[in-house]
Amino acid sequence: MVDFKDYTYKMDRTLEVLQEDFGAVRAGRANARVLDRISVEYYGVDTPIGQVGTIASPDARTLVIQPWDGSLLKKIEKAIQTSDLGINPQNDGRVIRLVFPQLTEERRRELTKQVKKYGEDAKVAVRNIRRDAMDYVKALKKKSEITEDDQKKAEKDLQDLTDKYIKKVDEACAVKEKELMEL
Repeated sequence: MVDFKDYTYKMDRTLEVLQEDFGAVRAGRANARVLDRISVEYYGVDTPIGQVGTIASPDARTLVIQPWDGSLLKKIEKAIQTSDLGINPQNDGRVIRLVFPQLTEERRRELTKQVKKYGEDAKVAVRNIRRDAMDYVKALKKKSEITEDDQKKAEKDLQDLTDKYIKKVDEACAVKEKELMEL
């Protein structure tokens, strides 16, 4: 019997990465995860914003960033402006406020396309993992470590596993798209 534990782990990891990507797509409400990919230079090292200050959400459409070192305010403001976040930060000298406007219909459609792209990338990753596993099974057969019947069963099991993960990706995309299109 062929063990696909490593490949299952890799497919699970692909789903986790997809969820991380979805976390960076803002859906009209304030979510600190949109800042995960933005970093500032802090003592010569690029450091994520979440590690140089406190991020709070006083209401559904506002994030407040309070850096522990006041000298970082300008750097954080600049990093947010140059990011693809599409929000203009408000710096009051102590904290930075990010006010998330309601999403327009056009912006919702753009974000939905981005979600679909992330979903397609995840499906490609799952299929690449399947291909690697298939190569592994064929190598086992070639070395006569498994029989032809075992190979056929392993390939079928692998396809079933792949189909299951592709379905999970589709479901995750549908949930995120629904969240984006809600008013």
